[in-house]
Amino acid sequence: MLDSLFDLGMPWWEFVIRATAVYVVVLLMVRITGKRAVGQFTPFDMLLIVLLGTAVQNSLIGDDVSLVGGLILAATLLALNWLVGALTARHPAADRWIEGEPVVLARDGQVFWRVLRRENVSRADFDSAKRSAECSDDAQIEIAVLETSGQITVIKRRGPSS
Repeated sequence: MLDSLFDLGMPWWEFVIRATAVYVVVLLMVRITGKRAVGQFTPFDMLLIVLLGTAVQNSLIGDDVSLVGGLILAATLLALNWLVGALTARHPAADRWIEGEPVVLARDGQVFWRVLRRENVSRADFDSAKRSAECSDDAQIEIAVLETSGQITVIKRRGPSS
């Protein structure tokens, strides 16, 4: 019975190739969907993550159900995550490509509604960020930025309009 825990259903290197392929493809898909898909989780985002994990499970594991196979996959995914972190920390171009760049959503009281739509930022999320910055209306915004994390940063104007 314990033998099945250690008997691989495919060569060890196939686990590494599968994990790498799934990691890269899912990273590209997440990057393409934009910052809001990664930034502030809603219940729908959490559901997406759970379903995404289930969807790629067979691509990762194939027919293998061994303990060793699962550990090889886990080690490969953790190593890939570490490598991406090291790459983005050392190479600004890679960081911009993988993490993206902050996007200006509003400046000097002018909200860029087309940019909000393009970045899938809802009016409710934008208004919430304004309230957090204690801006009661758009005229009080000096700058609002969609950060690479998906967070919206609003800086309130100083002076007569605040």
